[in-house]
Amino acid sequence: MEYVVLNGEIIERYQAKIDVEDRGYQFGDGVYEVIRVYNGIMFTGREHLERLVSSAEKIGMKLGWTIEELESLFNTLIKKNGIGTGIVYMQVTRGTSPRNHAFPPAGVSQTLVAYTRDMQRPMNNLANGVKTILAEDIRWLRCDIKSLNLLGNILAKQKAAEAGCYEAFLHRGETITEGSSSNIFIIKDGTVYTHPANNFILNGITRQTLEKLCKANGVPFVEKEFTTADLLAADEIAIGSTTSEITPAVEVDGQPVGNGEPGPVTRKLQTLFQQEIERQCGTLAVNS
Repeated sequence: MEYVVLNGEIIERYQAKIDVEDRGYQFGDGVYEVIRVYNGIMFTGREHLERLVSSAEKIGMKLGWTIEELESLFNTLIKKNGIGTGIVYMQVTRGTSPRNHAFPPAGVSQTLVAYTRDMQRPMNNLANGVKTILAEDIRWLRCDIKSLNLLGNILAKQKAAEAGCYEAFLHRGETITEGSSSNIFIIKDGTVYTHPANNFILNGITRQTLEKLCKANGVPFVEKEFTTADLLAADEIAIGSTTSEITPAVEVDGQPVGNGEPGPVTRKLQTLFQQEIERQCGTLAVNS
């Protein structure tokens, strides 16, 4: 039996129904988060839920549930579904109302949906790295909001998939912003560079965690715009996201990164990140 969250209640999945006039379905009018689960424990769960609140506020929506209520709901959902290694997905929309571009009248209840999924760690990608491509960043100008509107990301990710690649590195003009579903880190002469956390990127929780780990462990970390030329000349490239963790990128548009293998700084970042996972969630199985 699989359970989901619908509007603050945990119910069997087959019982969950969403109205066709829900604004998430009609307009993408909502926000979402994905939280990694290791050993049945949400990793950086509080940070994700704080960002959910922030994203909602940025679109003029005050969540109808507190962070503490959401934590309790999702922890219960994880246990009921027996999730060891996986994810919790959640989204909140502005609710159900007759279709109108303007916000619905006061009193319309938000729609909260959440579910879990078993998802093992991407061990092969972590060990061997992935291939990537470059793609124009055609998204809107508020990428700092984790909204349900992801068509630009989807088209870029599909372009990567059709090229036999894992990720698309997005650029506005010559400036690299982020991946279609990840943040990008280039390493040059031992320093980690990443795009500043402004409206052109999502300030990833993995990105924030990595920044703290670098600063605590003497790894130079610089928030600075860099170009496609800088990317292609990097010694190493890594991508970071909730499900990708810290994954080496070993090829861009058919060109090898460095010597075409994961580099030493990326390996150190992976070690630091796994240590942080284990600090929060307990020891990870070797093949998890």
